[in-house]
Amino acid sequence: MSGESVLVIGAGVQGLTSGIVLAEAGVPVRIRTAERPRDTTSAVAGAMWGPAMLRPADRVLRWVTRSYAEFMALCRDSASGVHLAPGRMAARFDLGDVVPPEAQLLDDLRKCRPEELPEGFVSGYHATVPLIDMPKYLDHLVDRFRAAGGELVVSPVPTLGEAVAEARVVVNCTGVGARELVGDPAVHPVRGQHVVVANPGVEEYFIELTTASEFAGYMPHGDRVVLGGVAVEHDWNLVPSSTVSEGILRRCAEVEPKLGGAEVRDEIVGLRPGREQVRLEVEHFEGSRIVHDYGHAGCGVALSWGCAFEVADLVGT
Repeated sequence: MSGESVLVIGAGVQGLTSGIVLAEAGVPVRIRTAERPRDTTSAVAGAMWGPAMLRPADRVLRWVTRSYAEFMALCRDSASGVHLAPGRMAARFDLGDVVPPEAQLLDDLRKCRPEELPEGFVSGYHATVPLIDMPKYLDHLVDRFRAAGGELVVSPVPTLGEAVAEARVVVNCTGVGARELVGDPAVHPVRGQHVVVANPGVEEYFIELTTASEFAGYMPHGDRVVLGGVAVEHDWNLVPSSTVSEGILRRCAEVEPKLGGAEVRDEIVGLRPGREQVRLEVEHFEGSRIVHDYGHAGCGVALSWGCAFEVADLVGT
């Protein structure tokens, strides 16, 4: 891989992970970001590794498979924020017997028995997957990046022209910000909101599989549980809605009654970068090379390591 310095724009999970892979390969890397990692959309994520129903399907399968291996390794480090948890993925319709190819990585994947499904749900699967406590995980990524010699600077990059003036190789991990930075109208916000509660004794996760804009889901991380959620297309509003939070609490309590009286610690909002397909490709711009890596919708964490390794391959070409 080239020893030429690389500028990464964005310090969410994509930017930090790409920075780590590059820095640990010996590449001088600087990350410039408009927001500190704990203030990015990534910090709002639930988050879990799981099947990613995105396009292009063949590349997504490769990215999510590579990421699974990395998260399984990170589970062995208690400081990473990654931990294994059992739980259910369920739907209010019949999921059938065909599962996504990456689900076959899960050794204990099995269909839920009828008595394991909450009221109103008709189909589901039980499996142990990596859960990621995002604030703790982002701190871990920052520490790992800096330990590899990387530099993290809170300094917005307003234009690609400014970026390529600083480095001949640029990695664009700006998420929904790519809409303005590179003028890509295909990327748009998908508003998410979570409610964080004190853990009343929940040890298993739950995620509703649906295309609806409202759903039930919760992920335990030690003494707190992240509850969701919503997915509202083309909504830029970053202010938490009490009405949305009430709906999230109600839906989650219907699945797990323990959550009904849980102490609310926080209400958080993030804008997922929606796009018809993930953009991971090289663009030649004013004599420089830009590797674009954005448009992961709600699967940025699940795809992060696989995408980062492909970013590094493209940087080295």
